[in-house]
Amino acid sequence: MKNKHPLLIFIILFSLQAFTIKDTVIKKSFNVSGKCMMCKEKIETTAKNIGGVKSAKWNIKKQSLKVKFFAEHTSLKEIQQKLANIGYDTEMYKATDESYDALHYCCKYDRK
Repeated sequence: MKNKHPLLIFIILFSLQAFTIKDTVIKKSFNVSGKCMMCKEKIETTAKNIGGVKSAKWNIKKQSLKVKFFAEHTSLKEIQQKLANIGYDTEMYKATDESYDALHYCCKYDRK
């Protein structure tokens, strides 16, 4: 009987490991155009509100957003598309003229 307990414990632990979801955290950075602290707040908040985004930090001087996200829940394309939708050009997507024009006057960066 004593030999069955270690085997039973091994089977239980192995079964629990099979049920755990292993999300892959991706760390990326990419350019996002912006100009001020209001832009920083809007860019970071928008990125963080996307399901699967763990963290987002935008550097004003470098015009660069560092994100950590779960690959199973979102993608780099989705993050950049949502930022373009609110008026900020990214490496992959250009904001529409309408969304750019809707930005506060102090947020209007020089467009390429």
